[in-house]
Amino acid sequence: MEKLTLQYITREPNTISDKTSLLILLHGYGSNEEDLFSFATELPEDLIIISARAPQNLGFGSYSWYTINFTADTGKFSDIPEAIEARELIAKFIGEIQEKYKISPEKTFLLGFSQGTILSYAVALNYPEKVQKVIALSGYINPELLPTNLETKDYSKLDFFISHGSVDQVIPVEWANKAPQFLNSLKVKNCYQEYPVGHGVAPKNFFDFKQWIEVRF
Repeated sequence: MEKLTLQYITREPNTISDKTSLLILLHGYGSNEEDLFSFATELPEDLIIISARAPQNLGFGSYSWYTINFTADTGKFSDIPEAIEARELIAKFIGEIQEKYKISPEKTFLLGFSQGTILSYAVALNYPEKVQKVIALSGYINPELLPTNLETKDYSKLDFFISHGSVDQVIPVEWANKAPQFLNSLKVKNCYQEYPVGHGVAPKNFFDFKQWIEVRF
């Protein structure tokens, strides 16, 4: 395996053609690349699925994209310089994977969970030319990771599936449900769903975002 910006695991289809799409997975804080990869067997066979490992090693098979300070104050929740560094690493990695498989941004999906979702929002809104279809699970938009020139960016091709647990004990649902209004203000296509679960992905949630991917495949 060639050395890319991030470590990752992959599932490739039997044949790769101009109809093949790419799905990149970004796990949450304290998890690893195997976590979301468990979805792979249930997703369309013609997807190249890449699950990336976050760069910060927390030990015992746990990794993070950036340090989290566990306070109730959203302004102090994230180490912003580290988060920005992670955002740039992910953006670079997406480009490397697209080049490796010759996949265009139009055929690229980005799926994040929790911390991975925060960075998925950040990457897509900073680099809408790089990734355009985003599945944002159990996360929120952090304004400190967004570009200063939002109004001049071309977001016409962006499309978001957003979901959250209505009783999420880690990231309050109130943080998540601000995203549709914010994206609507930028005229960004999005759909938002809540499910009666905590900080996780309910079976119905999985079915809904799988269907969302298949429609856009």
